[in-house]
Amino acid sequence: MSHHQTATQLLNELREFASFPAATQRYIRRSLDIGLGRRDAFQIWARTAAETAAIRTQYVVYQDLKPLRTMLPEGPAAEGIERFMGALIRLSAFDLGQDRLDGFSAYRFLYERLLGAEVRPWLPAAFCGAAALPQIRPLRRKDLLQSISEAAATAPGWSTRAPTFYPDFVPLEEAA
Repeated sequence: MSHHQTATQLLNELREFASFPAATQRYIRRSLDIGLGRRDAFQIWARTAAETAAIRTQYVVYQDLKPLRTMLPEGPAAEGIERFMGALIRLSAFDLGQDRLDGFSAYRFLYERLLGAEVRPWLPAAFCGAAALPQIRPLRRKDLLQSISEAAATAPGWSTRAPTFYPDFVPLEEAA
């Protein structure tokens, strides 16, 4: 990939991340810290007892990421698709149930970083399956399902280009 293409991709990813609400950006950063084992999320992200409990739960749920990365099906009729999609929908339902991911774009942004570019073809189905579950409030369910475009839901193919931008925690002193 040329330097120009890499720079363009990075700028597009930065723009996309900047378009998310602040709460969504914060949740994505925290989730990447937990899911990729980048640092202790309790020290950085826990401001209240409720957040500490939510982070503890997220650490437990995100234990499924490691085996999920190894069971990615190859093709639509691949062996093990039930186990993979079941685990992906369960994990997706957890994240969507936290009310921090405001739609498919934010969900896709997070999951292609947690699981890699190869997961892209499976994300529309997992998102729709998780968003339609009864544990998601009806109005939220409606908003989530309406957030996925027809193009995303019916894409004939997906890029296998790895993400280049992984948002990170920036201490207040460095941000100024």
